[in-house]
Amino acid sequence: MLLEVLHMSVFYDKAMLLNDVNLGVDEGELVSLVGPNGAGKSTLLRAITGLVARDREISKRSTGGEVILKGKIRFAGEEIQGVPAYQIVKRGLVHCPERRRPFREMAVRDNLLAGAYLKRDRVAKASDLEKVYTLFPVLKGRSSQVAGTLSGGEQQMLAIGRALMTEPKLLCIDEPSTGLAPILRKEVFTKIKEVSLLGITVLLVEQEVSAVFEMASRNYVLSSGRIIAEGTAESLLKDEVIRKTYLGL
Repeated sequence: MLLEVLHMSVFYDKAMLLNDVNLGVDEGELVSLVGPNGAGKSTLLRAITGLVARDREISKRSTGGEVILKGKIRFAGEEIQGVPAYQIVKRGLVHCPERRRPFREMAVRDNLLAGAYLKRDRVAKASDLEKVYTLFPVLKGRSSQVAGTLSGGEQQMLAIGRALMTEPKLLCIDEPSTGLAPILRKEVFTKIKEVSLLGITVLLVEQEVSAVFEMASRNYVLSSGRIIAEGTAESLLKDEVIRKTYLGL
């Protein structure tokens, strides 16, 4: 298994945000993590990619508060809990954050190259850039355009493209449909599926249940910090309690 999360709990001061979470992603899979607002989905991604550990240091310095992470995270057979986020990226586990967050004053091309800042090989960077442009032709047409002037859908494609420049083994994508019109959501989901078909393993966090269930091989349902169900779309949708109470379908 490429990624294993074992008995993961996260506390911010005395508040428990994740409670004994277990999750796994096999190489080549597209796995979804769904659940309502406040369920802890983004916290789980941040824990997996080393950002909760960074939050812990920031919290101690700025407020004196404490962030506690318990449990184990294995990536490609190695435990990575406590490993700095930049080292996790080097290993191929990459986080594409919610709300896109481009470098707004930089050109599209420069945003993409920022995703390859750990690489020294210019030829490899150029090759990866062309691969991203092939996947997202709209970005090639706007390569010199300032990122802050792109539409929401284009910014989301830019965020995914920037993450792909790191050559991820597993790409964690957080709420890519947030703030997008339905037609743009569909386009973004199509592109994520194309990324998966390239052989890149994807862990996708979303609230748009019907869209991700069509794409994912397996799905996890998170509620109030706990995984309350796991399975294929067919098995989850057969469970009336899960379907109505947690999926809103």
